[in-house]
Amino acid sequence: MAVIASKGFAQDERAQIAAMYWDAFGQKLGRVMGPEHRAIAFFESVLDPTHALCARDEAGVLLGVAGFKTFEGALVGGTWRDLARHYGWIGSTWRVALLALLERDTENERFLMDGIFVRDNARGLGVGTVLLNAISDEARVRGYKEVRLDVIDTNPRARALYERRGFVAREDQHLGPLKFVFRFKSATTMTRKT
Repeated sequence: MAVIASKGFAQDERAQIAAMYWDAFGQKLGRVMGPEHRAIAFFESVLDPTHALCARDEAGVLLGVAGFKTFEGALVGGTWRDLARHYGWIGSTWRVALLALLERDTENERFLMDGIFVRDNARGLGVGTVLLNAISDEARVRGYKEVRLDVIDTNPRARALYERRGFVAREDQHLGPLKFVFRFKSATTMTRKT
C-alpha cells in the first residue's frame, strides 16, 4: 500500500481527526480534558489544518496525522474562550492552568513536531515513518536544520520509532506530582537533523 503525505485536511475530516487525537492522547489528557465527548468536541472545534500533515492511502483514506507548532499556531490550539464554550468558565480555568504545565514553546532553532497519531488499523504499515519524513521536509522548507519532539515514558513504541528514524534523546523533563494527573512520569526531548 502506498502512503502519501500532504498538508492540511478537509472540514469534513475534523470529527475523524479529533477522535483519532483523543485515541492517541486520551490516556495522557483524560483527567484534564475529559469527559471524552467534551474533549473530542473541543478538539474538533480548534483543529488547525494549516498546522497538520496528513497521511492517506491511494484511495484518499486518512491514516494518520502529524501536527506541528509555529509562532502562528498549532494543530490543536484554541483559547480560554474556546475551552469555556465546552467546559464552562470554571472548568476552563483549572484546565488552562494544568495544560499550561505541558506547554512546549516554539523556538527559532528547531522545528517543533507537536503530536503524531496513526489509526489503529494502519499501525505497522509505515504511516509513522511517512509522517516523520513529511515533518522533516516541512522543517527544511521553512529553513530549520533540526526537528524537535517530545515523547512520554509510557510510549516506548513511539520512542523506538523515533530512534529508528534517527532521533536522538537530548533531555528528560520529570512531572513530579503531576504524574498522577497526566499518567506519565517524564517526557524526553528528541531531535533529528533535517
